[in-house]
Amino acid sequence: MADSVTTPLKVIAGADSFGADLKDAMVAHLRSLNIEVEDLGITFYYNIGAEVGRRVSSATASPSVETRGLLACGTGVGVGVFANKFPGVFATTCLTTDEARNNRSINNCNVLALSGMSTPVEKAKEIVDTWLNTPFKSPCPASKSEPWPEDIAKFFDESMNEMPKIGASEKTEAETCAVCCLVKKRELNPIDIIPGGSMKILRESPTSAIVRFKAGSVEPAHHHTFGHCLVVMEGKKSVWNLSKEERYDLSVGDYLFTPAGDVHRVKYYEDTEFFIKWDGKWDMFFDEDLETAKAAIDKELANGSA
Repeated sequence: MADSVTTPLKVIAGADSFGADLKDAMVAHLRSLNIEVEDLGITFYYNIGAEVGRRVSSATASPSVETRGLLACGTGVGVGVFANKFPGVFATTCLTTDEARNNRSINNCNVLALSGMSTPVEKAKEIVDTWLNTPFKSPCPASKSEPWPEDIAKFFDESMNEMPKIGASEKTEAETCAVCCLVKKRELNPIDIIPGGSMKILRESPTSAIVRFKAGSVEPAHHHTFGHCLVVMEGKKSVWNLSKEERYDLSVGDYLFTPAGDVHRVKYYEDTEFFIKWDGKWDMFFDEDLETAKAAIDKELANGSA
């Protein structure tokens, strides 16, 4: 790392299937530089782009750690588009070191998007190193390697404050229709797909649903071939991501994204209702039986509090 980076750096990484190998190589490269990396894994490009963007955006309020994002998909464009949906995120696709240097200097790029189909690993390492070591407003190929004039440097500073405001006051049709695809005024009967879980689908579409679980329900450890995200609307639950060895205690308003393939176990403490969205055809593969799940949950809760 260059001396210009004076605060601790954390990088949040993710990819789709086309960028998976390149992402894994870059995660290993970053860790070899003693940079903290949170690897969100692999899922559809719009899910992973949005999740990395969301987390980088949320972290901009913390000055003690600089948080950046690193994404990879086939072209590097799609993941960047979705990351840029979040305020304070300046995601750019870089295919050369000059582009990385220009985008750090001019756009303060804090999410780097790479092309898994056109960028070899060694070239990607050079791009990542340039992105890591180029300060905002520094000389770059676009400035003919000369310091930026004072008026342009001032414009860059103002742009960082003004760009996140663009569109913030405009309410678009898409923003008002987040769940408009769900079938309305329809209640389905409880289903028995999950042993130990009394689940009822209240509204649904092919890739989303509003679901209700009774208090005390348990989902034994399982995984999916797709990523899914949820928002709790009512109640309280815990999710144990066994793949990442992390526990998330969720209540009203909390959001959680679980990457494809991550094994997770769930406990519902209250009657709980949540909105869940997934990609592709619904699937579910159990990794343990109900009694094993209950015993593991009871043991952890006995050693702490829910």
